[in-house]
Amino acid sequence: MYIHLGNNVVISSKSLIAILNIEPPVAEDLQDIIYSVKSGQKAVNISDKGKEKALILTDDKAYFSPISSTTLYKRGLNYFKED
Repeated sequence: MYIHLGNNVVISSKSLIAILNIEPPVAEDLQDIIYSVKSGQKAVNISDKGKEKALILTDDKAYFSPISSTTLYKRGLNYFKED
């Protein structure tokens, strides 16, 4: 099954590691994670600058999505219900 992350980007739910809420306020520990992901080469921003709501970690990339972490979480739950 696949999960739509926004802006025509779809990932395999099997590669999903975490869906993190990055809407303010963001905990300091999470800010460190966001900084290190942004400075890496495998970060993909699929939202407009300043409109990022969720950070999705997969096996090989990290995505900044304009869709809320709650919505993405529910989409992921639908995958696990079908199995």
